[in-house]
Amino acid sequence: MERCDVLVLGAGPGGLAAAAAAKKQGAEKVILLDRDKKAGGILNQCIHDGFGLIRYGSSLSGPEYALRALNEAREAGVTLRLGLQAVSMTPDRRLLAQGEEGLAEFEAGAIVLATGCRERTRGAIAIPGTRPAGIFTAGVLQNFVNVRNMICGKRVVILGSGDIGLIMARRLTLEGAKVEAVLEVMPQPGGLARNVSQCLYDYGIPLYCSHTVSNIIGKKKIEAVEAAPVDEKMNPISEKSWIIPCDALVLSVGLIPENEVALTAGLIRDEKSGGAKTDGFLMTNLPGVFACGNCRKVMDLADFVSRQGTLAGENAVRFLKGEALKAWQEQESGSMVKGLPLPGSVTCPLCPNGCQVVWEEATGLIHGNRCPRGEAFIRQERAHPARVLTTTLRLEGGESPLISVRSHKAFGLEHQREAVRQLKHRSAQAPVQAGDVLARLFFDGEEIQMLAGEEILAPAGPSVL
Repeated sequence: MERCDVLVLGAGPGGLAAAAAAKKQGAEKVILLDRDKKAGGILNQCIHDGFGLIRYGSSLSGPEYALRALNEAREAGVTLRLGLQAVSMTPDRRLLAQGEEGLAEFEAGAIVLATGCRERTRGAIAIPGTRPAGIFTAGVLQNFVNVRNMICGKRVVILGSGDIGLIMARRLTLEGAKVEAVLEVMPQPGGLARNVSQCLYDYGIPLYCSHTVSNIIGKKKIEAVEAAPVDEKMNPISEKSWIIPCDALVLSVGLIPENEVALTAGLIRDEKSGGAKTDGFLMTNLPGVFACGNCRKVMDLADFVSRQGTLAGENAVRFLKGEALKAWQEQESGSMVKGLPLPGSVTCPLCPNGCQVVWEEATGLIHGNRCPRGEAFIRQERAHPARVLTTTLRLEGGESPLISVRSHKAFGLEHQREAVRQLKHRSAQAPVQAGDVLARLFFDGEEIQMLAGEEILAPAGPSVL
């Protein structure tokens, strides 16, 4: 039995922040437990940038954000227990976990739940048709492409317009697949306006709102889907349907808070969100058990998950000390603009505001931006659209076949696909430190450096440029 002051379950952005905060608040021993052997949670497969605008004041990729949060936890003195799958817990804050070496038992003065969420599957939305291979949730496909170096289709249809679905539409396009359509049953996309703009509009990917997949076609492997508009009751209008040939269907149809372990202790879930029900101080119905992030309520940005995790960790220590708890301000989990960008606007990704900036052609006036960066961005967009490229590079000598990389600066949107194509013929050798230059590309006489987005420990070996 391993005892601690605070046990944090889940080493994603919320758990990392909670553990570091608990230690800084005065807890003597804080254990951070996760089933994966690498801390960071879902961030490790989210190689796109846009993380950290609020928490760190800069746009980071998921692995970069995870590394910063992990380093904060390490510096605070948090004890990591990775590769352990939690099995059950009790109301008096005892937890049983399973690892490669057998069972491990923990006893804590307080527990913070930071177990995240899982994806809705085909079964949850009851799509008619056969059951062939080639149907993936967006997160699973993201892991295949960004971590395992597996491309699972050349002609792809995406159902749902959550952010990961939009981001994977761009990612698959850069990898050489053709995204035939993104179908969304609601009148507006569910993802952020900036992702609609930069993931779909940038690459000419068609978006059909108020549409769904009404049938799946194929025996052993998916061959096509039937797409149809829906009526006001969300029922497909069959007489207006059409067939879209494809070899992969990607589902981005919502997330479900993950709380199965805590339920074994009698956790009460919120009827509306399905997440852990808490009071205003993030404490559940179980005394001394707090919840944060997506296991409580699905949040839009990792920055907000970290902020809530920080308060949960601090309150866990206040509970131990018998001090007054601090309330969570629900408005702190607000986010950037969702849905379709305003007609004629450009969504600025440079700060958390996500302003939809408009250039009036007749007068030359620019409006909609809340800071000067919005004006500078729309001027750049009109002159020469440029983007920071985030992608992967083959890795030799590491545990994963890939490492996430990003360009050191934004460069021409028209060169992004060619850059990814060239990188397919490059590789790097572990070990790698975050920020190492792993490849150099040249476009229009300009050097583009591709920087490592994470650290990989392995026997020494030079990078291949």
